[in-house]
Amino acid sequence: MNSTNGKEKLVVEVVAAHNLMPKDGEGSSSAFVEVEFDNQRLRTQVKDKDLNPIWNEKLVFDIKNVADLPYMNIDVNVFNERRSSNSRNFLGKVRVSGMHISKEGEGNPELYTLDKRSLFSHIRGELSLKIYISTREVKQVDFGSSTPSAFSKKNKKLHQQNPVMQMQQQHLGQEVSKSTQQGQNHAKPVEPNPGDIKPVVITTGPGPVIMGGGATVGGGRGSGEFSLKETSPDLGGGPLNKDKTSSTYDLVEQMQYLYVRVVKAKDILLFGGGDIVAEVKLGNYRGITKRAGSSNLEWDQVFAFSNDSIQSSMAEILVKESNKDDFLGRVWFDLSEVPRRVPPDSQLAPQWYRMEDKKGDKAKGGEVMVSIWFGTQADEAFAEAWHSKAANVHFDGLCSIKSKAYLSPKLWYLRVSVIEAQDIVPGDKGSMMMRFPELHAKLQVGNQVLRTRIAAPSATRSLSNPYWNEDFLFVVAEPFEDYLLIAVEDRVANRDEVVGRVFLPVSAIERRTDDKPVVSRWFNLDNHFAMTGFGSRIHLSVSLDGGYHVLDETTLYSSDVKPTAKQLWKPHIGVLETGILGATGLMPMKIKEGKGGSVDAYCVAKYGQKWVRTRTVVDSLSPKWNEQYTWEVYDPCTVITIGVFDNCRLDKNMINNSGGRDSRIGKVRIRLSTLESDRVYTHSYPLLMLHSTGVKKMGELHLAVRFSCSNMVSMLHMYTMPLLPKMHYVHPLAVNQLESLRYQAMNVVSSRLSRAEPPLGREVVEYMLDHDSHMWSMRRSKANFFRLMNVISGLVTICRWVESLRNWSKPVYSTLFVASFLTVVAFPEIIIPSMLLCMSLVGLWQYRSRPRYPPHMDTRLSQAENVFPDELDEEFDSFPTGRNADIVRLRYDRLRSVAGRIQTVVGDMATQGERFQALLSWRDPRATFLFVAFCLFAAIGFYAVPFKLVVVIWGLYELRPPRFRSKLPSPALSFIRRLPSKADNML
Repeated sequence: MNSTNGKEKLVVEVVAAHNLMPKDGEGSSSAFVEVEFDNQRLRTQVKDKDLNPIWNEKLVFDIKNVADLPYMNIDVNVFNERRSSNSRNFLGKVRVSGMHISKEGEGNPELYTLDKRSLFSHIRGELSLKIYISTREVKQVDFGSSTPSAFSKKNKKLHQQNPVMQMQQQHLGQEVSKSTQQGQNHAKPVEPNPGDIKPVVITTGPGPVIMGGGATVGGGRGSGEFSLKETSPDLGGGPLNKDKTSSTYDLVEQMQYLYVRVVKAKDILLFGGGDIVAEVKLGNYRGITKRAGSSNLEWDQVFAFSNDSIQSSMAEILVKESNKDDFLGRVWFDLSEVPRRVPPDSQLAPQWYRMEDKKGDKAKGGEVMVSIWFGTQADEAFAEAWHSKAANVHFDGLCSIKSKAYLSPKLWYLRVSVIEAQDIVPGDKGSMMMRFPELHAKLQVGNQVLRTRIAAPSATRSLSNPYWNEDFLFVVAEPFEDYLLIAVEDRVANRDEVVGRVFLPVSAIERRTDDKPVVSRWFNLDNHFAMTGFGSRIHLSVSLDGGYHVLDETTLYSSDVKPTAKQLWKPHIGVLETGILGATGLMPMKIKEGKGGSVDAYCVAKYGQKWVRTRTVVDSLSPKWNEQYTWEVYDPCTVITIGVFDNCRLDKNMINNSGGRDSRIGKVRIRLSTLESDRVYTHSYPLLMLHSTGVKKMGELHLAVRFSCSNMVSMLHMYTMPLLPKMHYVHPLAVNQLESLRYQAMNVVSSRLSRAEPPLGREVVEYMLDHDSHMWSMRRSKANFFRLMNVISGLVTICRWVESLRNWSKPVYSTLFVASFLTVVAFPEIIIPSMLLCMSLVGLWQYRSRPRYPPHMDTRLSQAENVFPDELDEEFDSFPTGRNADIVRLRYDRLRSVAGRIQTVVGDMATQGERFQALLSWRDPRATFLFVAFCLFAAIGFYAVPFKLVVVIWGLYELRPPRFRSKLPSPALSFIRRLPSKADNML
């Protein structure tokens, strides 16, 4: 089809497909692509017997009106041609919106994941397309055959492995990263359309397009780009680093710094009353102290200059007025003469140095007290020092870039039992005889509010003596600053009127560590609105339960399972040491004026009650922290969480733009029980984030982790102990109650940590504690379903193997199985020892293939590689939803479909169980009569016939060759299927 001069044409360049589903019954497919646009339909040629076909064909379509193109779609379908029956099988489809079509010469081939017709259809693979608008004459040609010498075997193999990358190298000569970036922009949906649901293009940050089928280093099934990588950093504990700091900083790389401490100055000649500052100058780097009044020239600040950034052989300290450029005094130091300090040596004492003025006269320049030395990050001054990389940070933001350690508040469960009340005067006295008072108790601690039910009238109790007898739990934190408010309210005219209240300070409440009952007490109610001649009172039982562990994390990722009361803690069993080395390839999170994309990254690590925050490395996509932290370990089956964030508090403009919320970059979880004792794990962990456009790699985090066990016997003994404290099993809490209490605990922790200096933002705490783990997600549901299928696949495999032996498909194996069966029957005492010995041998055999790396997030296991945009939009939607009615209706219908299948499966399982119950329930009297009679005769038979003979007869009968069997179901199975169930009683 030739184009006409002066008219735009839509060109769909079908490049290649990858990893298609075999549909011809012979393990392959003969694929072709059919493209439909504006009632025009064109197709490519058929590639016989190829699951990775390469077309390189251009399909040209007429465009009636270019202005209508953004409102139109291009439908691309892939089919398998069945020439024997003159039919075709569906292999997948892609729908491309006209909004994302580029002009000729601008775009690169983009990789699309093939869409399914339904949720349960079997479709896989990717399709590479290049779609653009052309104004010149274009012919529909196949330029794959014009490639010199076609394709060699080596090139063809490379095409099969990664066709997009190969075609870009041979035909386009451009970088893959550009294609990835355009694919990323293309896949970003503005609003999900019910008729336009296609799979997300999986992309990474600066890396290539991710293809399916890669294997992870750590044994996962995810793509290689998302895998764990082992690294070999030059740690401080290496053979070439044997200084005094190797024992405490042996999991990080030693970083050299020049430290300058400016303490104070004196004898400065001033001609005005301006503020005085001290400036430390080292090459192009300058550090300025806070302002000090002329009457008190004290700063006491430390400046740290990285050894990598030192561009001068001299360090200058200048004292000057804050609003002037001319200095009042100056002193300099030759860096070759600066001493080196190695902790735990004492800090270098500052000294007075005579300064010279701008004329070079030392008699009028005054004096400044300074100390200067070379050191590492092990120096005590490192955490509080001003760093050279933070030169552009305003003074108010300097505090937020320093490394800090935080402690979560000690959380307690406050248990309140509201039993009864006496002599309550209703709120509406005038209508007291006309109605029953509706009395209930409201309990409040901080922002936590709970209510009892309305006390029902009783014949044994008067209306003024309500009875509730209900238990409530709150989360409180030490130090106890809150009050427990208990108010008795009466519902009057659709409003609650307080008829009495009592305040109890939480600090005065009794603490307990066991399940012994707490003595209840009567408390007088204070009512300022009803002046009565007698006192109202309420009967309460109040206690602080220290035998529980207050869960602020999800149970699966708990880093601490100790009870609240410290006297119940057991000695720690080991030490966890983590070296946060650095990150590479971080995605830019914000735009800085004149610098383009940038990120100010810091790490937060959480284990137990201790939170740590590294310093913020300003304006670097590959920051290096090299900070080491230590935690005591009380239980090996716990998880440490390390998150990476972008600091948005360094500039007032950034605070206004981001709302003061730090952006998430990614996190890593490491379960301590998967680590070998005393081994240093140095790996690069991909930082994976699930966005509304799909899963993206935000960079890589480099860590060094070591779990040291002090007492192996104690650690092995922990595996025989319950995971949670004793009180969780003696007086268990309901699942819904635990989830509500966890939400309250998370609010308390985030509130306390946000009051620290520098504050740890609420968004950081919520992300580290997985605050949204309970939200519905179609992706997680599918992932859990496939996890369940993987668990039972071993049992299914065994059943199939036994069935193949029963079918005598391999007579030799079946004969050996029958002989083994007869041996086991003859010697039944070897059954259990044989099974245990077999499992031991299997375990020893698998020792050589044990995992050598910590487990990490698997994108395929998480169903993140083939997730649909609408499912992601639903997962990121707020609760309650903020989408329009059509989107909600679509999701509701899909949820009903999935729930209907689950309902059917659960109903079938219940039906089978009820049929077994009906064997003796006489629901079917004839069936029960037959079963009872069979049991009587079977009892007589088993008494008369030896048990071994019965088992031999049964086994030989089941293992008989197929020619002696009937294809009909067995009488026992037919009998079970005929039994009634309670499904007959359902509406």
